[in-house]
Amino acid sequence: MKTVFYWSPCLSKVGTVKSTINSAISLSKYSKDKFKVKIINSCGEWDEYSEIFKKYGIDLIEFKFKFFSYLPKKGFIKSRISYLIIILFSFIPLLKVLKNDKPNFIIIHLLTSLPLILNYFFNFKTKFILRISGYPKLNFLRKFLWKISSKKIFQITCPTNDLLNDLKNQNIFEVEKVCYLQDPIINISDFIYKIQNKNKILLDKVENYKDYFLAVGRLTKQKNYQYLINEFVDYLKIKKKAVLLIIGDGEEKNKLIELIKFNNATDNIFILNQITNVYPFMKKAKALILSSLWEEVGFVIVEAAFCNLFVISSDCPNGPKEFLSNGNAGYLFKSNKKNELKKMIEKFDTEKQNLDKMRINAKRNTLKYSLFRHYLSLNKVLINEN
Repeated sequence: MKTVFYWSPCLSKVGTVKSTINSAISLSKYSKDKFKVKIINSCGEWDEYSEIFKKYGIDLIEFKFKFFSYLPKKGFIKSRISYLIIILFSFIPLLKVLKNDKPNFIIIHLLTSLPLILNYFFNFKTKFILRISGYPKLNFLRKFLWKISSKKIFQITCPTNDLLNDLKNQNIFEVEKVCYLQDPIINISDFIYKIQNKNKILLDKVENYKDYFLAVGRLTKQKNYQYLINEFVDYLKIKKKAVLLIIGDGEEKNKLIELIKFNNATDNIFILNQITNVYPFMKKAKALILSSLWEEVGFVIVEAAFCNLFVISSDCPNGPKEFLSNGNAGYLFKSNKKNELKKMIEKFDTEKQNLDKMRINAKRNTLKYSLFRHYLSLNKVLINEN
């Protein structure tokens, strides 16, 4: 049996958390004992998922330091200092794991500099698979590190075709090593359990809101909620009783609350703290709005489409346009352009003819993001059949 390790340290619940969990589950569940899966628990980020991992026979490799849990998670500079500390303290433990355990593969994402540096200076038998996602800034240090380590990287995976083509054109990696690997977003058994959730507190919270538009995600600059709120305030001049529900938490929360107050929109725009199970909210919403400046595919739009919820998304790099079939499976708007989103919401109110067709197209597009489809693609990467 071959061993596959995952390295993906994170201080906050970014989309990578769900992607790593679902990828590990898919590999362990569908490989029929071909692979033994282990996740490196560097800073305690995987503690709360230990029961899920036990269920699927996934082991945690512990070398967390207790003080990691006290490191600042919010703020660009503070979080970067925290990640630097994690890298420094994880250097020796990760080196020991790679030398002693000798995994066949290690899939790395987030804080990839540490495993890439180790791979450059040491001759491991382990094959390194680098997962690149989002909209990476190709600064000098990142390009340099990727360039010098590229020869010893087994495969580089990308979750969108746009990113795949961008990387191939950058002339950093050997083209034949760069491949497409879709994110594992739809866990059907988990979806069925959550959509049928009977938690009275959660259901009562859902019932507090009627006929609302929904936005879900961390309250960070990337998600561009200031633009969303300003556009929705303009929309309220036409539809005075319209409601926008934002679910999430993050460093911009207080700023966004103040923006809502400044626009006298506290009766129309609400921010709820991060909720683990958003499916009941999706089930009752009018449409989901994604206002991000950049995304991969965007976990939330795939999940919304799977719930038959109509999607209105910014045409940001690198994934929403691909998932929404260039506007044939939902609406696309140019982010940060005045009145663009407002016009799309107005269009949603008046256009009834094509909405159902678009919903069907979007639901069909979710199929390739299932755990099983991800496993089939990942298995090809592991045996290098691209």
